[in-house]
Amino acid sequence: VQLQASGGGLVQAGGSLRLSCAGSGDTFSRYTLGWFRQAPGKEREFVGGIGWRGNGPSYGDSVKGRFTISRDDSKNTVYLEMNNLRLEDTAVYYCAANRALWIAIVASQYGYWGQGTQVTVSS
Repeated sequence: VQLQASGGGLVQAGGSLRLSCAGSGDTFSRYTLGWFRQAPGKEREFVGGIGWRGNGPSYGDSVKGRFTISRDDSKNTVYLEMNNLRLEDTAVYYCAANRALWIAIVASQYGYWGQGTQVTVSS
């Protein structure tokens, strides 16, 4: 499956942003989808994921209660709704996919990646 992330941009702290990740090339509904982010000088961090067969979503501790993941398989798209954004949310955000039945939180367990979209939160 090929993934294309979009929706990043510049937003003030406390604001909201929605990222999208469109898939193509395979049966999107049979993939578990994850969102990761990577800030300069830091490792790639699990933001959240949503499985197929109604599994999930699950979230990383730093975004719980602020971010929401959803998927629309009719549009081959997964979304990351980000609210109450903080300066520390600034990063490049990536969507990823695998065929696992569980939601992996380690980046190496995902075999398919989108190109990343920059999110910058300003004060």
